[in-house]
Amino acid sequence: MGTRRLGRIRRLVVKVGSGLVADGSERLEALAGEIAAARKERELVLVTSGAIATGTARLRLEARPRSIPQKQAAAAVGQSALMWRYQAAFKRHGVVVGQVLVTAQDIGDRARYLNARNTLQALLRYKVLPVVNENDTVAVEEIKVGDNDNLSALVASLIEADLLVLLTDVDGLYRDDPATSAGARPLETVESVTEEIERLVWKRTGAGSVGGMATKLQAAQKAAAAGVPMVIANGRTPGALARILRGEPVGTYFAPKADRLGARKRWIAFAVTPQGRLTVDAGAVQALTLHGKSLLPSGVVDVDGDFASGEVVAVIGGADGREFARGLVNFDADELRKIRGAKTREIEARLGYKGFDEVIHRDNLVIL
Repeated sequence: MGTRRLGRIRRLVVKVGSGLVADGSERLEALAGEIAAARKERELVLVTSGAIATGTARLRLEARPRSIPQKQAAAAVGQSALMWRYQAAFKRHGVVVGQVLVTAQDIGDRARYLNARNTLQALLRYKVLPVVNENDTVAVEEIKVGDNDNLSALVASLIEADLLVLLTDVDGLYRDDPATSAGARPLETVESVTEEIERLVWKRTGAGSVGGMATKLQAAQKAAAAGVPMVIANGRTPGALARILRGEPVGTYFAPKADRLGARKRWIAFAVTPQGRLTVDAGAVQALTLHGKSLLPSGVVDVDGDFASGEVVAVIGGADGREFARGLVNFDADELRKIRGAKTREIEARLGYKGFDEVIHRDNLVIL
């Protein structure tokens, strides 16, 4: 059994699920008290779900909207109501809140990513509680992070948090389906999110929830790579946050990786949507994963997508054809189609010029 390697927590991210927010003011006020107490000794950023769920209730809709314009309309109504509720709940504890709405573009563009980090750090210096949500009012599928579990992991990486806590309506990650197994107990510790762990996704997504356990496991992988431990716990359990911060075995703890990725590589790995795919041969897989080499044109078997030089692409390989790496590519898609499989000395003859020897330099490559 693993141990909770929390260390000193100077800065943490707490994500609150839709189910907790939609429950009404009583639970929200209790959570506000717990979060306010946690802030007395450390910096805290709150990531919230619930704008669309709140708007759906305000508009008296019978079911959660399905189309993008309907979701955006519900979010527009719900976001202001949600922030008013947070403002009222935290005002009782003397805490000023600040709304931060982001889209995937704000995180995927390097300059906007750094600007978002600067904004959050400025709010923390002013002793303000940043309340972060995806900007559902303007985000369409192409520019969405898609769920606030993954968004919270990106925020934890962005501000270099010491801990990420996902407060939800379940007690953690279960080995057995709690709906069918009366003796099911949540796992106390997950050392890494393996394929076996990924299979432990029991279908318990509520009507107001976007994510579920699958997105929480994706968040755990992002957090682990950033060197951030993560805990999934039941937000309805009184005092859960304080107990987690004391290192008590509440919920399921996901251990961080020892070899924490640097800030720039974290951005490449998780903040940007890949604009294309490169399929590579077995020799390239071995060179990249075992020997820390750069990707050369000779190892590229196939090129998918329409991308420019300098954009992030996924690298596919191995017997299972899964994505195993990501990186900033030195050539655009058309150039790569001309030089794939070529030796480095052949690049100039095929293109008429040569800017780089490497398709992706190892400094711009992340093994996932």
